[in-house]
Amino acid sequence: MNALAHLIAGHELPFWTITIGVVANIPTAMLGCYLVLRRMSLMGDAISHAVLPGIVLGFLWSHSLAGWGIFVGAVVMGLITAMLTQTINTYARVPEDSSMGVVFTSLFALGVFLITNLARNFDLDPGCVLYGLIEAAPLDTVSWLGVEVPRALGPMFAALVATCVFVAVFWKELKISSFDPALATAMGYRATAMHYALMAMVAVVTVASFEAVGSIIVIAMLVVPAATAHLLTDRFGRMMLLAVGVSIVSTVMGYWSAAALDTTVAGMMGVAAGVQLAAAVIFSPRYGLVGKAANSLALSMRIVGEDIVAMLYRAEELAGQSRRGLPEKLSLRHCVRAVGGGLTARLAVPYLWRRGAIALAGGELTLTDRGRRLAQSLVRSHRLWEAFLTEHFQLPLDHVHAPAERIEHFIGPQLQESLAEDLRAPSVDPHGRDIPPTT
Repeated sequence: MNALAHLIAGHELPFWTITIGVVANIPTAMLGCYLVLRRMSLMGDAISHAVLPGIVLGFLWSHSLAGWGIFVGAVVMGLITAMLTQTINTYARVPEDSSMGVVFTSLFALGVFLITNLARNFDLDPGCVLYGLIEAAPLDTVSWLGVEVPRALGPMFAALVATCVFVAVFWKELKISSFDPALATAMGYRATAMHYALMAMVAVVTVASFEAVGSIIVIAMLVVPAATAHLLTDRFGRMMLLAVGVSIVSTVMGYWSAAALDTTVAGMMGVAAGVQLAAAVIFSPRYGLVGKAANSLALSMRIVGEDIVAMLYRAEELAGQSRRGLPEKLSLRHCVRAVGGGLTARLAVPYLWRRGAIALAGGELTLTDRGRRLAQSLVRSHRLWEAFLTEHFQLPLDHVHAPAERIEHFIGPQLQESLAEDLRAPSVDPHGRDIPPTT
């Protein structure tokens, strides 16, 4: 323990400031995952403001800023906020976001009124509740096993442990009620009870962090890490771990950025979380802007490439049926122009060549065996779909080619067989062209 005390003493302020930030931000990130999934991110904002009258009443009852009175008052007011929001939304037919705004602004105004009129002679400032002062938190300490520990760390650590126990015990119930409350109720789980239990935990964590970090950072950490993690994964367990990681990185980055820029630590923690969210918005593999652009380009190249191999297959087919000696090969320029030209068409040719679907010699394209199998499957899908439209929708022959040309890229072997079975295994399409066999 003496070694630990010596180590901490050398970097006392940064160590304890970062520790307080981490302990405060982890439970908010965990609970924020449920709020994001429930589309109730602003509920954290509502509770963090609406608990102010509960704090004032608890303080007036206990005459202490560190007693249980404030916690009880804040938790009760948090539950009242959730209940009033739900009641107004259900019975008054007011949209949930509007009812939430009405409730939390009214209760926050009530809290300010109580402070200015009933608690004016006490050291209770609404600005402290809103903004906090995490830089000063390590200066108010208590002795624990020979080490001076910030007093604010106690209630926040208790909130962290309570959050971990709450999530671990009600993991299944919380997950089911968050994704599908109706299903949770049908399975015998009390979705409404879990909702109010979650709101109570949000209130507890919010109040525990008020004195040190303020409600502004609590709101940011309830929303931003969970939203960032949601962009990076679709697995809930992984989402919660990523959200916790984002909150820890935000704490460390925020502190050192604030030290470098000589600005508020809590504010820079929020900025650091926002930077990570922006990075996820841009670079997320599935939902990010870059990922979406790459996926869109890959899909475009696949479709254009398949159009090229289907065109070469039809050229071979016509050459085999014609007596006029039509060429089985097509020029690179002709293929690129036929599929619309542009950058995508030009990229599709080397894409097909790398996949071994085409061969290029003397400026002319020919199908390889692999490319011919791919093209045969595409043409089979195309002509089966034309036959399906003609059989079941009685479309004119000049109205079936365009939709078949679009859908052929998304018909797999299983759907091909279903179509063939439904159409009683036709050998020709409505235009009289042979339908290729299964590859």
